[in-house]
Amino acid sequence: MRPGRASATTSRQTWAVSTPIRASSILPGHREDIALHTADGLRLVGELARPADRDPVGTLVCLHPLPTHGGMMDSHVFRKAAWRLPALADLAVLRFNTRGTSSIRGTSEGAFDNAVGERFDVAAAIEYAEFHELPNIWLVGWSFGTDLTLKFGCDPAVAGAILLSPPLRFSKPEDLAVWAESGRPLTALVPEFDDYLRPDEARERFAAVPQAEVVGVPGAKHLWVGDAERVLDEIVRRVNPAVPLPLPTSWDGPMETGDVSAYADRTVAAFADNPVPGPAAG
Repeated sequence: MRPGRASATTSRQTWAVSTPIRASSILPGHREDIALHTADGLRLVGELARPADRDPVGTLVCLHPLPTHGGMMDSHVFRKAAWRLPALADLAVLRFNTRGTSSIRGTSEGAFDNAVGERFDVAAAIEYAEFHELPNIWLVGWSFGTDLTLKFGCDPAVAGAILLSPPLRFSKPEDLAVWAESGRPLTALVPEFDDYLRPDEARERFAAVPQAEVVGVPGAKHLWVGDAERVLDEIVRRVNPAVPLPLPTSWDGPMETGDVSAYADRTVAAFADNPVPGPAAG
């Protein structure tokens, strides 16, 4: 996306004093469409969002939920991070579709590979952030993205990682051992009512990583519907601790509004039992 075009789905622009920040709110930022190129020859589509008028303090590289069941770069927590955190927390947010994944941004080349070929996707995203001198790179994985983080994300360029709803489905004990040996910060945000891994079991599983922090989130579920703000607060707490929390719930200044209707079925489908079609590639 070009500077000044906050989203391909932007529908209108408003400017009011203390406007509430809603799910569709897009705060000021510099946003551009990007392409990642993998070592096995694929082109992946993505977006980089940065603060509008200053350098970022930290960088989030987002790894989305299972693409065969609705996960994509626009899954709601990551979309809200990209639309809010450049303005609220001085963070750059890099989102992209892993191989074979579609969203309104477009479709990445290749096909879903059950957390095998995706190793090249993770490497391409980290390489892009490093090559463009984005600071303080943190991986933020969600569901399937947490497995990609654990399996392929312990890179020298990465400062730490945050896991949202980790199912520990594809990752193995040896992947946790790599993180343990690295000493890099690792935080797992685990919903109280997660469908796959709940806080007590998560603490047992992540005990293999001495520096791992497991945060149980009361009342939350795997998809974080209704709890995105809590997730964003916890991310900012670790990546830019100088920012006062909780993050503001209103904004004084220009604000755009994005059309989120295309994603309604994808939000509830992520990592569910029955796949549903997602929005057509744009």
